[in-house]
Amino acid sequence: INETSMKKIHNHNGWLRILLLILPYIIIVGIFQYVGALISGVDLSNPEFENTSLQELSLSFSSFIGTFLVIGLFMQFVDKEKFIDLGFKTKGKLKEFIVGIVAGLIVMGLGYYLLSSMGQLSFQSINFDMQEILISFLLFTIVAIVEETLLRGYVLRNLMYSFNKYIALIWSSILFSLMHGFNPNIDTFALIELFLAGILLGQSYIYTKNLWFPIALHFSWNFFQTHFGFNVSGQDTYSLIEFSIVENNLWNGGDFGFEGSWLSIISSIIMIILVERYFKKNAIKNSHNT
Repeated sequence: INETSMKKIHNHNGWLRILLLILPYIIIVGIFQYVGALISGVDLSNPEFENTSLQELSLSFSSFIGTFLVIGLFMQFVDKEKFIDLGFKTKGKLKEFIVGIVAGLIVMGLGYYLLSSMGQLSFQSINFDMQEILISFLLFTIVAIVEETLLRGYVLRNLMYSFNKYIALIWSSILFSLMHGFNPNIDTFALIELFLAGILLGQSYIYTKNLWFPIALHFSWNFFQTHFGFNVSGQDTYSLIEFSIVENNLWNGGDFGFEGSWLSIISSIIMIILVERYFKKNAIKNSHNT
């Protein structure tokens, strides 16, 4: 068997590398999270214990180290490729990064405005705390980098070796949705929206194999979602704007937050169409230029 044939066999087994990753990932990230919990003083013996924002940041940073360690080892010894090839090349990606940041701000700002106009939300106060804003900035930066590196950089990338890119995108989005299946206040409606979010975040990757747009959009979506007062995927964190929900329903998302709402579904579908058109058009243009 020549080198080209060996490479084809190696690439075709992308789905197998994902299965091989599961157990080492759970063990290694679990160990790092356990150490992070001990260092930051999380009471692991008390299931009712509520973490402070600094403790949440410590746990997320522990996940970050564990995730990069295990994926780094897999890229070197199993995939036999450079870590940067997951999608971290920065050349010409500043515009996409900025668009990702702005998109999250627009969706959450419009969502808050529309729900307020509809009488779904009742504004209470502005709760300005510079330390909490900085912690949430770091927290959601880490969350975006970890989840995009794992789900898009490693999982989607390897699935694309084994399947049609759209099939790979669907499977990675199902996995992304199911990974949030134990979040507080989760329901079927929210899982559907998280699946759509997975499609949205993975779309650019199937054309560019670059992570900077999905990282920017993922960060921006979560960061502005929390500061406009919504829960993020069912979790209540510090918010700049404090509001009360008049009545929990599928327009405001209730206790799950904006992602449990019809507005989020509609926003995701519109953005999926726009992102698909933009990156597909760019991919065609780039192929003509080469």
